[in-house]
Amino acid sequence: MSRDSCGRICCRGLYSCYWKHPSERKRKCSCCWFGLVTVVSLLSLCWMYVCLTTFNDREDVNWKAFSILRRWVNWFLVLIILSALLTVYFLLLLAFALFQLALKEPLDLHCLHKAFLFVGVVFMALGATGISILWKVEWHTVLLSLQATAPFLQMGGVGALTLVSWVVFRGFHRARRTVSKIFVMAVFLGVSVAIFLSPLLIQSPCLMEPKQRLPPKPNLIGHRGAPMLAPENTLMSFQRSTECGVIAFETDVQLSKDGIPFLMHDHNSHFLIRTTDVLQKFPGKDFSHSTNLTWDELKRLNAGDWFLTNDPFGSVSQLSEQEKETAGNQTIPSLLQLLNLSRTHNISVIFDLKNHLEINDTLNTAKTILKSEIPQDLILWLPSRHREDVRKIAPQFKQVYDRVSEMDRDGGDHLNLKYSELRAAEIRSLRNRNVSVNLWVVNERWLFSLAWCSGASSVTTNACPLLKDMTSPDWTMETRTYMIIWITVDLGSLLIMFSLFIFQWEREAKKGSFRLESERTVPLLVRS
Repeated sequence: MSRDSCGRICCRGLYSCYWKHPSERKRKCSCCWFGLVTVVSLLSLCWMYVCLTTFNDREDVNWKAFSILRRWVNWFLVLIILSALLTVYFLLLLAFALFQLALKEPLDLHCLHKAFLFVGVVFMALGATGISILWKVEWHTVLLSLQATAPFLQMGGVGALTLVSWVVFRGFHRARRTVSKIFVMAVFLGVSVAIFLSPLLIQSPCLMEPKQRLPPKPNLIGHRGAPMLAPENTLMSFQRSTECGVIAFETDVQLSKDGIPFLMHDHNSHFLIRTTDVLQKFPGKDFSHSTNLTWDELKRLNAGDWFLTNDPFGSVSQLSEQEKETAGNQTIPSLLQLLNLSRTHNISVIFDLKNHLEINDTLNTAKTILKSEIPQDLILWLPSRHREDVRKIAPQFKQVYDRVSEMDRDGGDHLNLKYSELRAAEIRSLRNRNVSVNLWVVNERWLFSLAWCSGASSVTTNACPLLKDMTSPDWTMETRTYMIIWITVDLGSLLIMFSLFIFQWEREAKKGSFRLESERTVPLLVRS
């Protein structure tokens, strides 16, 4: 059996599931199904890109699922795996279809593949709808990611366009109807113009002018410590974050029933369930709010076993046996314990106060800080409620704002915002005003690179072990250099596609001449 025959059989079998002979059924809709396979494959690539760019905020998805199901599962990882499997499947299906075209095999998509195409479209539609309804802020992250990837996606798009151009030109030359020829070429030209000229719309802080200097590397703030290396909001976690050179500990403060400030992120109906063994220690007890338990009761809870069991960041395997044992014995720390650690290492503390509605809770927390004798300038006070009352009793606290307008009103110079809420130009403008800009929560290299190029002062991160080792952004480039690369790549692609078009044209012309010659020769042979 020849190699060509093997290729035909494999492609036909995998695409249409007819291994021995082509199906004898009519294939009037084969071109439509091929078009659908192409469109779904491109959509799956786009969906996979969305999943990868939102990976920075994967804990938000897991947290949302936990708040509904009361069970911690890495649902985002499940989403990534399913999306990757579907994307690979659709791309392989498209590859087999292209091979069939190259081998001049009829396209006859099997009904099983059609069913999976439908399932894939529904899956992606539900995912996009879910983001739009429940997580719409992530679309800003997707747009922001283009500042890091668009220059390279454009080059990849030009390469892909060049590779498929031979199929388009072949279909153009073989089309018998003028309308079909015009449609094929109009669509191809429209896509080509969009891809070739897209750099005119690409903006990135990492595309710099010749005289523009790269800003200093942003400092790191440990988000609940170092939650990839130890259970979040435990003394072990904050201790491990000091190894990353963080300038501040970020945490969440709540008050117990007897008024002791302690560290815990989850609150309301989710209080203590995710990160402690409260269900086993106090079965049947109401613990929907921090004030349902005294500090003595809170100290009895284990706050580390969940980390070893759930492995929220997939990092437990990197810990030594001794580190695992230490992590499994962690308890809930008080705010005072963290302040003592902060004072020892001369590291600032920034926190969100969950019990901020009552002024007594706010003042109680502020007084606890003052009693610890930690230097007041190490406290980055973030809660906005009762800020003026806190300022009166602790005038040296550094006031941190989550709104530019509020900061400007009070004459502040510390800003703490989600990474997607500010543009690079706005960050640079604030830095020129000597405003310290912190962005949260930044866990991925590409996002940290954009924050670096934009001039952010610091970032709050879960991934301090990853970011501390970065000595430069993933990429920087002068705008002029990028324009030269862009124009060169586009011209090279145009030259190749023009050559392929001429080659296909001459080839079809020769076939047409041979066909006419054959038609003339046959009547002569019949007469003779």
